[in-house]
Amino acid sequence: MNHKGLATLMPKSTSRRMLLQAAMGVAGSLMLPRPLYAGAAIDHGLPLFRLGVASGYPSAGGCVVWTRLAPIPLSPDGGMPASAIPVNWVVAADEALRDVRASGISYATPDWAHSVHVEVSGLEPDRPYWYRFTAMGQQSPVGRTHTAPAADSKRDSLKVAVASCQNYEHGYYAAYRHMVADAPDLIVHVGDYIYEGGNGADPVRRHDASEAQTLEDYRIRHSLYRLDPDLQAAHAAAPWLCTWDDHEVDNDYTGDISEQDDDPALFRLRRAAAMKAYYEHLPVPRSAVPFGSAMRLYQQRNFGPLASFYMLDGRQFRSPHACSAPGIRGSRRVENCAEVTDESRTMLGFRQEAWLAQRLQSADARWNLFAQGVMMSYLDELAGPGEQFYTDSWNGYAAARRRLLAAVAQPQVRNPLILSGDIHAFFAGRLNAVPGREDTPVVASELVTTSITSRQPGVGMIKSLVDINSNVLYGSAQYRGYLRLSIGTDLLRGDMVGLDDATNPRSGARVVRSFVMPAGQPLTEA
Repeated sequence: MNHKGLATLMPKSTSRRMLLQAAMGVAGSLMLPRPLYAGAAIDHGLPLFRLGVASGYPSAGGCVVWTRLAPIPLSPDGGMPASAIPVNWVVAADEALRDVRASGISYATPDWAHSVHVEVSGLEPDRPYWYRFTAMGQQSPVGRTHTAPAADSKRDSLKVAVASCQNYEHGYYAAYRHMVADAPDLIVHVGDYIYEGGNGADPVRRHDASEAQTLEDYRIRHSLYRLDPDLQAAHAAAPWLCTWDDHEVDNDYTGDISEQDDDPALFRLRRAAAMKAYYEHLPVPRSAVPFGSAMRLYQQRNFGPLASFYMLDGRQFRSPHACSAPGIRGSRRVENCAEVTDESRTMLGFRQEAWLAQRLQSADARWNLFAQGVMMSYLDELAGPGEQFYTDSWNGYAAARRRLLAAVAQPQVRNPLILSGDIHAFFAGRLNAVPGREDTPVVASELVTTSITSRQPGVGMIKSLVDINSNVLYGSAQYRGYLRLSIGTDLLRGDMVGLDDATNPRSGARVVRSFVMPAGQPLTEA
């Protein structure tokens, strides 16, 4: 029996479309400049599905499936006309797509770069499904997804890959090739999916564009990244959960404040463009539809009683950096900065903090994993007396970190593990109830994944941080790669998978360090 999935952003009646456009400011067109031309005529000799397919945000009964029609991906309009295109979709229980379990029609519209997000429902829990799109006589590649276990599931294992920081100019996505070979049940991306900057120094491959500022710029940048075959293969192999860090918009931005301290009203327009393009290119749910410069990306997803993932947004709502320099609002290293401990400052925003605290009151999963952008472990960067903190990490938001750790320390929040990225290095550490005070209880552990491609900081600098901070179990900037988690009933294992050479698209990879977290105990080296 076929079940109709939820139709996506294009309503099926003119009146509903008008209402949606009015609510969203004509899908952002009142805020963002439209192209000056109506769109290219489609050359039917060009493939429509050049950006591949993807799935994400699985539940026990469904998931999001995604594609975008773009025969000329690096053109401002993707090579599509300024009209809606019907797209048929099908989800089946077999790879040959004979055992159809859900199907329907959606509409790819120019307002959303002819992207399609279908929220499929009515599927069985904890099993693989395959899906495909058809438009204008062409078929997309077949993607594979997997629904989450039900609340009463007996499933006792889950394989997860964690990725971060994939600057296109700094290397190839060989890490994703190895990730696909691991056959994960879920891929979690913790930020810097694209880099907004222009052409950098000594690139391995080039953006061939200046820094992204407009909606067209961000769309083209996402398209460039999504053309990579290894990234496409990873999206087609497993469902994803995603959050962002700064480079999806602007380096080191905080809330309405850009790195260069632009007028906040102007920066909000840029942020709206970036958020819209992000939504158009990732398999995120309808609840994440951006409204102007606001987008609700924080989510919770449960995988039966075994694991619960909290996807946190640490950029959109955060307070400005502590003790920032006049005219430059980016990150810095500070000593004796009272703003670091100011109770009025927040990383997540007080609404998201309250949402998370409320969710944690009823936490009942065996493992609770918090996926977010920047390192949370206490990290003093000054050897000897005194303290020095990097303001872009949680160390620059000490009061906010204390509030989060107090929520995580509740007895019903079993086995909390923080999953982070940003720093382009592997780290493993423990979080004390009072960070920096190792005589207080360990309330959570943290695993930080290195970058997929983005260049590493100095090896010596990372080593010195490990030497200074005994709560840090391990840190290394020698490798680019990803984090592989194996979650069982009584043990979580984290393998740090490092590439031999991120500038080689066929690079080999190996496990460079492993850590285990027995249920009820903090992280330790395997």
